[in-house]
Amino acid sequence: MKFLFAFLGSVSLALGIMGVFLPVLPTTPFLLLSAALYMRSSQRLYDWLMSHKHLGAYIRNFREHKALPMRVKVVSVTMVWATLLYCAVFVAQEWWMSLLFIAIALGVTIHILSYRTLKKRM
Repeated sequence: MKFLFAFLGSVSLALGIMGVFLPVLPTTPFLLLSAALYMRSSQRLYDWLMSHKHLGAYIRNFREHKALPMRVKVVSVTMVWATLLYCAVFVAQEWWMSLLFIAIALGVTIHILSYRTLKKRM
């Protein structure tokens, strides 16, 4: 079972890291899931993740404050809108697809902005 948790934690970590670059893929839930799975599978993996320069601080800040730094909010919302507006204008072949892309962007924006803003830098 520990091997399965470690494997799933690694898959979740990969998805979380991809979420940093892909605007529709969420980063925070995958990183939190990775920490939980690593905690149940391997103290070494959990310690590595929590002591990671960027990821560990991100997880700790979210766990402790339930907030995102302003920079994360701005970059996330900007990337979501840039990508999904591009898709709505240049990729969608039907009007309803464009509307769907815009609705997704709006939903993700509302979700990101629903978190408090972390006052200190990560």
